[in-house]
Amino acid sequence: MKEQIEAVQRMQNYIAGHLFERITLAELSRESLFSPWHSYRLFKKWTNLTPAEYVRRMRLSASALRLRDEGCRITDIAFDMGFGSVDGYQRAFYKEFGCNPKEYMENPVPLYLFTPYGVIYREIRKENQTMENVKNVFVQAVTKPARKVIIKRGIEADDYFPYCEEVGCDVWGLLMSIKALEGEPVCLWLPDAYRTPGTSVYVQGVEVDVNYDGPVPEGFDVILLPEAAYLMFKGEPFEEEDYCQAIEEIRDAVAKYDPSPAGYEWDSENPRIQLEPIGTRGYIEMLPVRLK
Repeated sequence: MKEQIEAVQRMQNYIAGHLFERITLAELSRESLFSPWHSYRLFKKWTNLTPAEYVRRMRLSASALRLRDEGCRITDIAFDMGFGSVDGYQRAFYKEFGCNPKEYMENPVPLYLFTPYGVIYREIRKENQTMENVKNVFVQAVTKPARKVIIKRGIEADDYFPYCEEVGCDVWGLLMSIKALEGEPVCLWLPDAYRTPGTSVYVQGVEVDVNYDGPVPEGFDVILLPEAAYLMFKGEPFEEEDYCQAIEEIRDAVAKYDPSPAGYEWDSENPRIQLEPIGTRGYIEMLPVRLK
């Protein structure tokens, strides 16, 4: 099973690195080290998509972000994304998102973008990770402005894995489609003041301007957060499959950290913030503080 998962992950990595090039089953086969036929079967088994479906969904989501941010011509995007015709691109976009590209470019509503989770990470569990070497953790004081946060609440979740089980992992794709104040979605641990009865401590959301009056997806809430001081804890870059260990290293550092020498104390009235674990930048959490 491990060999199969690693083979599919290599194919996923290849697709991510060559998304805007012509990708053939023969090339994926070379990456997987299996025959083309077996590579196809393994990919479908572990991702529930054929390679062609997977590539198309990734390209359509990438095209949506270009339409939102760059104002490109639809014709240019269609051919840049490898579609043979503008009509074909428009039909595929409508089938994926329920609106046509021109409508979306003129009015970028939240969309469920395709989030291509690596299959290898589904098999990783925190209890199997051990910290072999002490890593550097960088701490920096930052100020978050007053802002709104569009959030999707869970039920009882207090961390990522239970949250995904309660609400599904596709929430992140939708949040990615909303233009964020800081350029990316966030995960939050909410103080009681921001929770509603029967909802989770842990939520995912996107920070937007305090004057945001755009669309809010059905089933999402909007909370207003004040300006607040944070200590940002940032770890060293890590291999993507080691993300659980990277998280544990930061949390261990937070547990040992005393903010008082810097003139702060922990602030329980603002949410703790988690950013997406991205290996090339290191894992990041932000802990709210206030002046003593």
